[in-house]
Amino acid sequence: MKIIVPMAGRGSRLRPHTLITPKPLVCVAGKPIVQHLVEEIVTVCNEKVDEIAFIIGDFGKEIEDSLCNIALKLDAKPKIYYQTQPLGTAHAILCARNSLKGNCVVAFADTLFKAKFKLDKLKDGIIWVSKIDDPSSFGVVQLDINNNISAFIEKPEKFVSDLAIIGIYYFNDGEYLREELQFLIDNNIKEKGEYQLTNALENMQKKGKVFSPGRVQEWLDCGNKTATIHTNQRVLVNKGSYISKKAKLKNSKIIEPCYISSSANIKNSVIGPYVSIGPNTEIENCKIKNTILQGDSTILNAKIYNSMIGRHVFYNSNNTKQTVSLGDYTEVK
Repeated sequence: MKIIVPMAGRGSRLRPHTLITPKPLVCVAGKPIVQHLVEEIVTVCNEKVDEIAFIIGDFGKEIEDSLCNIALKLDAKPKIYYQTQPLGTAHAILCARNSLKGNCVVAFADTLFKAKFKLDKLKDGIIWVSKIDDPSSFGVVQLDINNNISAFIEKPEKFVSDLAIIGIYYFNDGEYLREELQFLIDNNIKEKGEYQLTNALENMQKKGKVFSPGRVQEWLDCGNKTATIHTNQRVLVNKGSYISKKAKLKNSKIIEPCYISSSANIKNSVIGPYVSIGPNTEIENCKIKNTILQGDSTILNAKIYNSMIGRHVFYNSNNTKQTVSLGDYTEVK
């Protein structure tokens, strides 16, 4: 089994937190988004994943090494591919053509999920879907009487289905997927100026491939600050607190669930609920809740909530209750 993760975009909707760090490597509940993603996929696959391929832009060696380490932690071989132009989802996947072999899961790296089903590898393909209240902003699937996918509809103006595609796909024949993606490129078949995976899926259906829905219990988005903070909250609820015994806590109260790194140093503060504190973070005289602190920062005299704070931040507030969004290397005195 191979996992292929297209993640070449920088994540403009999550700025300033993605000006330096690509969105899939922003941490929620103590781990990068993409690490949570591949760990959940491995659980659903219920078998050994032998390779994880990441499709990235020009992110630099440090980020490439971080991605390789994520794969190695799961005993999988890491592969790095590059997408230098944003030409669509089909083009992004095809950049990893050498990994499109056998059983494959393609997972776009801006979404997390909670699922109870196990992958049926005998099926031609499985599309992860989530039932939502308002499907008008999403691609959705329609089902036939056999509970197989009969149609893909992008952002329907009228109600046709409430099963939204969450951006994760299983294919039992990676080579065949590669051929269909290449067909789009060779014949310049585009949708809104880009090569789209949905067009390849429709072609595969016409040739007899049967796709089934994989329904998730919870779909968590990391598209912007508000969504990412909510995702952090839900991951902490679902997976529980982690408060390192090595963290230094002096005259402070922790309201769980929280994630607190082993090198955090917290004095005279109330932390939580739903707070994630990354490594090498100094906090003093603060009240913090529902907030993500990436790490390597100093926070003083702050009352913050519903906030995101990047790395290498110095923030000294005046004890006024507020919500903030501070990117890496920000200084506020």
